[in-house]
Amino acid sequence: MKQGRRKLVAGNWKMNGLHADGLALARELAHRAVAARRAAGEPIACDLLICPPPTLFFSLADALTESGIFLGGQDCHQDASGAHTGDLSAEMLKDAGCSHVIVGHSERRSEHGESDEIVRAKAAAARRAGLVAVLCVGESEAERVDGQALSVVARQLAGSIPDGMGSVDLVIAYEPVWAIGTGRTATVADVAEMHAHIRQRLRPNRTMSLRSRCVTTSPA
Repeated sequence: MKQGRRKLVAGNWKMNGLHADGLALARELAHRAVAARRAAGEPIACDLLICPPPTLFFSLADALTESGIFLGGQDCHQDASGAHTGDLSAEMLKDAGCSHVIVGHSERRSEHGESDEIVRAKAAAARRAGLVAVLCVGESEAERVDGQALSVVARQLAGSIPDGMGSVDLVIAYEPVWAIGTGRTATVADVAEMHAHIRQRLRPNRTMSLRSRCVTTSPA
């Protein structure tokens, strides 16, 4: 990783974790993070983020205090408030102690029909609320087999990123959809090719090319 690019290790808990188990896990992670920092005598060399179900936000925000671990939401609505039953606004996430929010996850795109336009609006909402948007892009197995991986990600980037966002308020997360829950993983070469492609696509926007980060999600 080149100087100036800081790694982000993020855990998306998805729809898992009741209160007791979630709190216990968060406390253990906080304990380990603090111990690692003390042992090294300096901050650890990456950012840590966990994105649990919203039922755990307030308890986990307290448990993670002074651990250096960030708290994030798994999604947000594009509006600040309104008649949107079951949704949470970015402002609500901020109020609950979150600093980040995932937008454009493949499961939101596929199971909820979220378009690039909707993802773009959600990323803008995250910025409005003072959150860092972790914006997911990635191709399906069929798209990779057909040789469309690079073009699919390019389209998602073009349609999903609001103008003017950079590394202060945006992380690009490459999510090879074909590796999620399949037991398959992207090779180092796959990831390197896609990260280079992402940075190349962002280069026309000088702020993005110099300041954006891209990471790769785990296959879990």
